[in-house]
Order: sequence, then structure tokens, then C-alpha cells
Amino acid sequence: MIHEELNAVKPRITLDDIEPPIWRRLVAPLNWRLDQLHLAIQAAFNWWNSHLHEFRIGGLRYGDPDVEDVSFEDSPPLFDEREVTLRDFGHDPSVRFVYTYDLGDNWRHIVEMEEWLTLDDTPRFAACLDGARARPPEDVGGVSGYEAFLEIMSDPLDAEHTEMKRWCAGHFDPEWFDLGWVDRDVRHALRANARRRLHQPKPRSAGHGSRTS
Repeated sequence: MIHEELNAVKPRITLDDIEPPIWRRLVAPLNWRLDQLHLAIQAAFNWWNSHLHEFRIGGLRYGDPDVEDVSFEDSPPLFDEREVTLRDFGHDPSVRFVYTYDLGDNWRHIVEMEEWLTLDDTPRFAACLDGARARPPEDVGGVSGYEAFLEIMSDPLDAEHTEMKRWCAGHFDPEWFDLGWVDRDVRHALRANARRRLHQPKPRSAGHGSRTS
């Protein structure tokens, strides 16, 4: 028997200012807090969670109050992300906000709550339903740094090609996306000992299980 009460939400998270778009579609428990959503986004994009992050929602900033706040002087105060749940957004299909990871590289993610759900069983963990393309390498230098990285990687004659290829472990495919792999990471996002890949896997063959859309 289907529960009448909403118990899940389907957010789509898209990296801003990058074309073609890099995105993930998740399903998450409605009672999750923003700090838990943060961990799910980290897992979905395989970020390493080694930099500061924040949410910008309705002009307010939310983040981890236990770490140093390095915002600019004119930035709004930082509120505790653990005090806001996804249920607090109601069930407005137009809910949209920004999640930023690495305040140096400034990876802005646009989070859109596409659908509010009533599932047969209330979910305990998040899952990845779909997505496209690999996220940029960690510490590549933001959007402009990523564009330069792709140019260098595509030109074997570039003076920096060999060094850059070594830096990214010998391989980087911007079109790579493996739903099974990403979904497994997202389902384990809240585990204290969750292991994160440092680099994307090298292809086994021409197909190597990638998906784009």
C-alpha cells in the first residue's frame, strides 16, 4: 500500500557554466538535512570533499559552522546546514538553489527539485538515477582551468601535455559516466569509511561502459 505522505525528492544537480552540461539526477529521503545532501552530491560527482562548501538558498548561506568561514566581508552570515531538511522546502516544483564546492575553484552546482515523491518504502539513502559526463579533475583551477586542461589533453604536441597527462593519472575522458558506479557511490555517501576514487577508471575497450546524453 502506497503511503499518502511525501517521503522523497528528486533533485537534478548541474555544474554551472560548463557546456555540454555535466549533471546528475538523484532521489533522496525528504527528511535528509543539507549536510547529508552535500555528501550525496560529493559522491555523485566523485568530488573528494577536501575543500569548503556552501549552499545559497533564498539569499542565505548554509554550510558547516565547525570549519573556518572564508567568505568575503559583504557575504551573508553562515547558517548551520544541519538545521535545514529537504522537507522544509515544501513541495514546490520550482525550488532551485546553488551548492558551491571549493570556494577557490568555485564549482557552482545548480540544484533543481524536479519532483516530490511518495514511494512505497521510505528511502534511507540516496540513489543516482541518471546523469551525464565526468566532472572536471579536482584542483584543476575552476572553469577556465578546466577549459585549458581539455585543450592541453587534446593536443599531444602541447609542451604541457605529458605533465598534465601524468597529473591526471594518464587518462581523462570528459564524456565518461558510469551509472552503476556512480549510484553505488551515492548509496554509500553517508558511510564514515566511504572510499572515493582519486581518478576515473581507464577504458577497457572502446565502449568502456560510458553513457552520455
